[in-house]
Amino acid sequence: MSISHSHIVTYSPAYTIVPTYECFNRCSYCNFRADPGKSPWMSLEATESILKQLQHQNICEILILSGEVHPQSSRRSDWFQRIYDLCKLAFSMGFLPHTNAGPLSFEEMQKLKNVNVSMGLMLEQLTPELLKTVHKHAPSKLPEVRLQQLEWAGELQIPFTTGLLLGIGENENDWWETLAAIAHLHERHHHIQEVILQPHSPGSQQTFNASPFDPNKLPELIFKARQILPSDITIQIPPNLVKDKQWLLACLEAGARDLGGIGPKDEVNPDYPHLQEQELREILQPGGWELVPRLPVYPQFDGWLSGELQTVVKQWRKPHPQPLSLLRRGE
Repeated sequence: MSISHSHIVTYSPAYTIVPTYECFNRCSYCNFRADPGKSPWMSLEATESILKQLQHQNICEILILSGEVHPQSSRRSDWFQRIYDLCKLAFSMGFLPHTNAGPLSFEEMQKLKNVNVSMGLMLEQLTPELLKTVHKHAPSKLPEVRLQQLEWAGELQIPFTTGLLLGIGENENDWWETLAAIAHLHERHHHIQEVILQPHSPGSQQTFNASPFDPNKLPELIFKARQILPSDITIQIPPNLVKDKQWLLACLEAGARDLGGIGPKDEVNPDYPHLQEQELREILQPGGWELVPRLPVYPQFDGWLSGELQTVVKQWRKPHPQPLSLLRRGE
């Protein structure tokens, strides 16, 4: 029996490089950050060694996921340059970089566009009430700052991923307001690839004392999100945070169609190991779902990329892409 297009769920074969865990924000639910000056920066040499090991593993996406150095810090330009150089290195070795490094300036986004096929930033929630609670010590979580990033991404024609963090003190109306804001920006610029609906899942490093987001609410939330968001935006859910197999299938039935980047470790939620490809297939197939790998840039956005980026993307879009080692040599 053939699988219909409507029963395809995608994921990105990915590996995460963390330039630094240091971050000037202190979100109380965070299980990722280290204090400024307490996390060594990833070197280009160490990164190249890792990437060489990945070249024959069919990994296409290199997610550059970084803690934030304060915009006014004397180290900000060096931090940004390190991110740029890591993206450039990954691209030169035939991978497709995707950067999520917190709010950036317009000029920083413009530069990174040259070495990334897509970028991302979680909107989380627009309600300012969280600035009194979980975001009390997180200056870059101002809703207007994060909305500005989505606006600039559209102006710069950067294929973009954003999303909501669920269960951090917001209410249902906040969900709909945040989703409507994403829809509004997309209708202006048509640049949002995916919206992630990420349930809060308590980890061992956080100080936020709250229960995990109720998974029973997720399918209905996805169903309503699908009604609010334009049809060309894909809804993504992280399968390692939806522990019940039946609820994962229910989320897909409700309208989710992507499982995000699947790699060795979920850096944002290190207490929740990624389900790997074979395990996901075993969960999905009885429900009639086919798991299909995708690139970190959707086909409709290929024309937004530079000619150099498009060349490597086209190689990956071939049914049998060349080994990355050949792409690196330009053969």
